[in-house]
Amino acid sequence: MSLFANLPEVPPDPILGIASACKADSFEGKVDLSIGAYRDENGKPWILPVVSKAEKILTSNPERNHEYLPMGGLPSFTSAAARIIFGSDSKELKNKQIYSIQGLSGTGSLFVGACFLYECYDRNKTIYISDPTWTNHRSVFGLAGFKVDVYTYWDSSLKTISFEKYISSIRDAPEGSVFILHACAHNPTGSDPTKEQWQIIANEMKAKKHFPFFDSAYQGFATGDLDNDAYAIRLFASMGFEMLVAQSFAKNMGLYGERLGCLHILCKDSNSATRSGKFLEKMSRNIVSSAPRYGAEIASIILNNDELLQEWKQCLVIMSSRILEMRKALVEKLVELKTPGDWTHITRQIGMFSFTGLNTEQSTTMIEKYHVYLTKNGRISVAGLNEKNIGYVASCIDKVVRSAEAQSHL
Repeated sequence: MSLFANLPEVPPDPILGIASACKADSFEGKVDLSIGAYRDENGKPWILPVVSKAEKILTSNPERNHEYLPMGGLPSFTSAAARIIFGSDSKELKNKQIYSIQGLSGTGSLFVGACFLYECYDRNKTIYISDPTWTNHRSVFGLAGFKVDVYTYWDSSLKTISFEKYISSIRDAPEGSVFILHACAHNPTGSDPTKEQWQIIANEMKAKKHFPFFDSAYQGFATGDLDNDAYAIRLFASMGFEMLVAQSFAKNMGLYGERLGCLHILCKDSNSATRSGKFLEKMSRNIVSSAPRYGAEIASIILNNDELLQEWKQCLVIMSSRILEMRKALVEKLVELKTPGDWTHITRQIGMFSFTGLNTEQSTTMIEKYHVYLTKNGRISVAGLNEKNIGYVASCIDKVVRSAEAQSHL
């Protein structure tokens, strides 16, 4: 008998499992709203034109090679990524208080940061994630050894942030706790604090000496403006916080499979930043050995060329605007159908995802009966909607909501 014969069966990934089921579905009119990846108006993956230009520049360079990168990744990429997230005029960058290393997109950057905190921070402290949050957060920090708890974030009845309970969670947590914060386009709710609310959050965290760890997966993809979407991170930096930032370029450059990201640490002084950064490099060396080169070189070309950088910013406007249009169109369709309930929360939300308010039973019906694939908590990827399928999706939502309403009256 194998030494591993008695391992428990691993359940399907809550997101990737649904996507796999969608691929296996032979129904011609199926709709995949599960995966957080941008799709164009024809429902196809979109290679950003600026990325294609950068690839041509890269492949035509006679000096290019496939050698290992340094432990910290490609310096021309990591330094440019730091400018994008903290601002080119960042006082902290000028004072060398920030050290940046390349990571394997968002997940890999989060995990290296988690291992660093477990080794270098008080490992007896609990890491707090929002309730709800991206499914990988709990597993990433749990795998690193932390106890994972939650802070209140969402009011399901009002379909908005439960702000007072959010603040209470910050106050009730033990002093010096680590909080995982979504920089923008909160996943899965699509609801972000206002600038005024972010200020209150920062003040409360400062009072309790909490440590912020930002997950920035959608910068520029939420509002279409890189600076707007970095507001919370720059606010915390201006208030003197030490913190970690995991930065992904999967969504905003469409480089999903290249696994391109950065991990930044901001410290009180340059000496602490350098010491911490070298420790992060050692962690990364132990986990991934050397960061991948190809995607980093593409991003470096874009971020360090003024013309290409401006073109990339226009791509961000195109993607974020189309998603915004689909939000409005879905609500309009539901209003036309006179679907029971108020659906304006969909247009109040931002970014790739919408927390529709459909419950587990309704979401399951959407999948099994109507071949519309979404996560069981009612989250849809708005990027998967287009003019060809939005009417069908709206009619399916209408049917499951009306069916649930009829059942409740029996």
